[in-house]
Amino acid sequence: MQERKIYSNKVWVNNKLQPATICFAKGKINAIHFEKLMNVEDFSSNIIIPGVIDVHVHINEPGRTDWEGFETATQAAAAGGSTTIIDMPLNSSPVTTTVDAFNEKLNASKNKLNVNVGFYGGLIPGNAQHIEPLIKAGVVGIKCFLTHSGINEFPNVTKKDLDEAMPILAKYNIPLLAHCELSDKEKHSLLNEHPTSYQEYLKSRPKQWENDAVDLMITKCRQHKCPVHIVHVSSSECIDKIYNAKKEGLPITAETCTQYLYFNAEQIPDAKTIYKCAPPIREKENNIQLKQALKNGVLDFITTDHSPAPANMKEIDTGNLQKAWGGIAGIQFLLNASWSALKNIMTIEEFIPFITSKPAQFIKAKHKGEIKVGYDADIVVWNNEEQHTVLENEILFKHKISPYIGETLTGSVIETIINGQTVYQTKQINKKNIGQWLKPQ
Repeated sequence: MQERKIYSNKVWVNNKLQPATICFAKGKINAIHFEKLMNVEDFSSNIIIPGVIDVHVHINEPGRTDWEGFETATQAAAAGGSTTIIDMPLNSSPVTTTVDAFNEKLNASKNKLNVNVGFYGGLIPGNAQHIEPLIKAGVVGIKCFLTHSGINEFPNVTKKDLDEAMPILAKYNIPLLAHCELSDKEKHSLLNEHPTSYQEYLKSRPKQWENDAVDLMITKCRQHKCPVHIVHVSSSECIDKIYNAKKEGLPITAETCTQYLYFNAEQIPDAKTIYKCAPPIREKENNIQLKQALKNGVLDFITTDHSPAPANMKEIDTGNLQKAWGGIAGIQFLLNASWSALKNIMTIEEFIPFITSKPAQFIKAKHKGEIKVGYDADIVVWNNEEQHTVLENEILFKHKISPYIGETLTGSVIETIINGQTVYQTKQINKKNIGQWLKPQ
């Protein structure tokens, strides 16, 4: 394969934007010159960054491809500048809680990977004996729920289940990812009487659920010295808890999601189920604190928690927030929507690691997340200043149902290069099946 050379006066190398020519061939970066060479492609009106990494998505294949699927989800990821994504063990059928189910998912993904894809296994009651085989088979982490997941085949765990599984994970230094909501306390909500009220939905999943669950996971992390990762932090009241746990030296990490940074509860109309997710999008003041926690390094990186569903499951026609599937379709907007939300509180240099090197470190992807010689040629050419209104016909995930449609975002993906090949360019998919299965290193 012929070597390609691309240049910009703003390339993210060595943790700063600087003039550089990147040379790559056979899927790898083979040279970086801190000058403009002859016969290069000049992208100086844009910046060049490492491929974006989204470590929290639900692709729903096999078994629920009427919701999504590898073909559509990975095309949408590429369109948004994401070159690597990690798929959760639900909402596929079967759920990925055994090696047999894991192999079934791998087989379902063949010839459909338009970006690089890694996989998590799942912890449910009674499957602790499957955790070690799943780790050896190549999952990058294990996911559990502390409240009902919405999928009956993936029930939530108890303290007993955590105590059985966490020593195994500690032995292999593999993270346990926890959906942190403990819902055994009475909730003060009138959602039954007002099922289209967003404010009642918000009250139905209070911060206290999340706070209590984070407390539990910190306690278990301390007890077992098992790496713990708190997914989709939405309660600002968890920030100090996570900060203190890190200060104590516990192996704990935490993410928040684009939707908690970009949207807020005050702007969400009633009966608009496209905004429903769990934990819910909270108040503006809460979400300002999440942004600050990112800037301060308490939260480690950003994900989308892409969790799509067909219109009937989202109750689009009825606006019933009580019945609607709780998930936001956002895999295509991690880069642009997150930057739009954060550009007023941090510099572009502060922002870039939250969607590149930091998630790469979390999944132990040693040759991704940075532009370095010997690293995979996963690269995005990005205009971080251009404003663009999201149109429905530009959406590449399966169901064109998303709160980002109609939003004017700052940032435009010019080209997405995956394993050295252009997958997305000029608003269309250029090549297919370029992605690879990402195994832990």
